[in-house]
Amino acid sequence: MEATRLTAATVVTLCAPNGVTVRLTNLGATLMAIEAPDRAGRFANVVLGYDTPDEYPAAGGPDPDAYLGATCGRFANRIAGATFTLDGVRYPLSVNEAPNHLHGGARNFHHALWTIVAADDRSATMTLHSPDGDQGYPGALDAVAIFTLSDSAELVIVYTATTTRPTHVNLVSHGYFNLSGNPQSAILDHHLWIDSTRILAIDAANLPTGERPLVDGTAFDFTAPRAIGSRIDADDAQLLHAHGYNHNYLLDVAGVRPVARLHHPGSGRTLTVSTDQPGLQLYSGNFLSGRFGPRSGVCLETQHWPDSPNRSDFPSTRLDPGDTYRSETRLRLGIG
Repeated sequence: MEATRLTAATVVTLCAPNGVTVRLTNLGATLMAIEAPDRAGRFANVVLGYDTPDEYPAAGGPDPDAYLGATCGRFANRIAGATFTLDGVRYPLSVNEAPNHLHGGARNFHHALWTIVAADDRSATMTLHSPDGDQGYPGALDAVAIFTLSDSAELVIVYTATTTRPTHVNLVSHGYFNLSGNPQSAILDHHLWIDSTRILAIDAANLPTGERPLVDGTAFDFTAPRAIGSRIDADDAQLLHAHGYNHNYLLDVAGVRPVARLHHPGSGRTLTVSTDQPGLQLYSGNFLSGRFGPRSGVCLETQHWPDSPNRSDFPSTRLDPGDTYRSETRLRLGIG
């Protein structure tokens, strides 16, 4: 995938009957904004993002690259040592978080101009061709991203992909949410529920150790709603590794179902996340900088587990020719 000068980046706006709007760009199949009302009917953007595609770091913008709203691939999250072995062949990958591989490598999917093949005021479909060997991955991959805004203001994100050779795929929409509508305020007062009783423990490099500790009685327990900031600075080795939350929660796979709910008491806004994926990465924006400060947004990334290509005991991310990768995530905005 060649680096492309992004003068042709396009913005697509989706509109729901209740006034909720979603702004997207084909630069990285990126979610730029969601304008949603609070309990008083006042609209504000609840996603961290920029006003124009040219402001994004992938287009040469000035701020650090935090993958704001981007589609990350071919493999979201981390792969240890920037390598994996598939069918007896070792594949070295692009190293962009030395010595590891993060979110698909140095020139990953969010740096590319996706092709908009269909768009109207309710849905946009984008495609991307990634050639064999792109960032070290085997197989030519054809990816599709479909964003649809329903009558009830639910944003549905569906990713599919096919390959010409066995490979690994894990696509993620990397949106940062701040339901207050004020990106200068931290998300520590947001209340969060996650339908999960276990996380993947991480080491100092934010890679999974393989351990799957229970969250009960720890700072990671969101089985009942509570403020994100209530225990984020607890004296816990896992929190110290990540300077907050940056952990994969293990989900039961049972079709598309609600797995997390975010609530901002001040505005009344809520976000319910539903997915068919086996993991949910909670990232509290600990390293945000530039226009958006630390912990000014929270990510709820629906995905496969990190480093799965190197972990036979994790859910498989292998994709073979003739098969189709598919993931679905639903983001429902509301008032609560």
